[in-house]
Amino acid sequence: MEIETGLVMFGGAVAGTLHGLIAHGAVAVQAGRVVWVGAQSDLPSDYAPWPRQNLEGRLLTPAFLDCHTHIVHGGHRAREFEMRLKGASYEAVARAGGGIVSTVTATRAATEEALIAAALPRLDALIGEGVSCVEIKSGYGLDTQTELRMLRAARRLGQLRPVRIRTTFLGAHAVPAGFTGGPDTDSADAYIDDVCIPALRAAHAEGLVDAVDGFCEGIAFDTKQIARVFDVARALNLPVKLHAEQLSHMGGCALAAQYGALSVDHVEYATEADAALLAASGTVAVLLPGAFYAIRETQMPPIAAFRAHNVPMALATDCNPGSSPLTSLLLAMNMGCTLFRLTPDEALQGVTRHAARALGLNDTGTIAPGLRADLAIWNVETPAELAYRFGFNPLYQRIFGGEVCN
Repeated sequence: MEIETGLVMFGGAVAGTLHGLIAHGAVAVQAGRVVWVGAQSDLPSDYAPWPRQNLEGRLLTPAFLDCHTHIVHGGHRAREFEMRLKGASYEAVARAGGGIVSTVTATRAATEEALIAAALPRLDALIGEGVSCVEIKSGYGLDTQTELRMLRAARRLGQLRPVRIRTTFLGAHAVPAGFTGGPDTDSADAYIDDVCIPALRAAHAEGLVDAVDGFCEGIAFDTKQIARVFDVARALNLPVKLHAEQLSHMGGCALAAQYGALSVDHVEYATEADAALLAASGTVAVLLPGAFYAIRETQMPPIAAFRAHNVPMALATDCNPGSSPLTSLLLAMNMGCTLFRLTPDEALQGVTRHAARALGLNDTGTIAPGLRADLAIWNVETPAELAYRFGFNPLYQRIFGGEVCN
């Protein structure tokens, strides 16, 4: 149902995430945008004739954004889950031919239609929890043809469901199995120059890229190799993001800050010095507790340092077939609080306001006049309940661009 003539929602708590909780709030929506928000008692008389929806004590928040996912891929890696339970580390699985490379084989074999069909249930699970925007990365093709196929599939998902899709080129995800450079060339360097960068240019030429990412880690690429990709992204006027400091400290945060990255993601091994650099560059730290949980990490992100330096912290599922097969942003919120000791308010801001910033979006993520009417109505009374429960979905209604989606 599209809201055409305007609608006033009232009779519940409004969590704008920018101005705090309005206990007895009201929101006016028209033409897909929020036009007014405030206390119900202050509702301007201009909106008095508009149709009204009584929230009946429910909580109204911005719709969620999942700012880090890999939901387009072929196959699964349940076998690796078993291997890790028997003691194999994430690095050991990768070096044995598992990990990212194993998903590459399945993804290369899948058609675009097959990739879409496999991704839709994962996307539907996110939408069903009040998500209005999902970032989707490539990175399981590691050749031009498959990278483009993944990005095309991601774009198609946004046409098949009422959701915004942001695509991220992640060609610098891993060196594909069997790839070698020349006799005097490192295979990772050769892959960046001969495959990754040409694939990025091709994807950009086709209009398939909203941002560029890389995996800066000992099992992937170092800072100099990532910098070459970022230089091309800068020349193409594309923003950058980075998987950084997940398994070790490689200097990825410093590199991301140098390039003014939208976000650095994982950041378990980031330092206080890194936090200062991210604060200065305006880069968001994206916390991914699903991966921390799934691979049984013990090194926690430096939450206190991020708070001390006012680094915005986003939360995301990191939905992927290997290290975080998670399709619940509500559970990611609970994990963020339980594992990383975030406050419930930090968790809510992490999946709304700061998640939008991590995607470079300034028209969503909070409830304010002029912004998109991407909203979620919950069968709860307080924001803390969203992070408090797990395995339970209290969504009552999702509103996407002014359209009510039941």
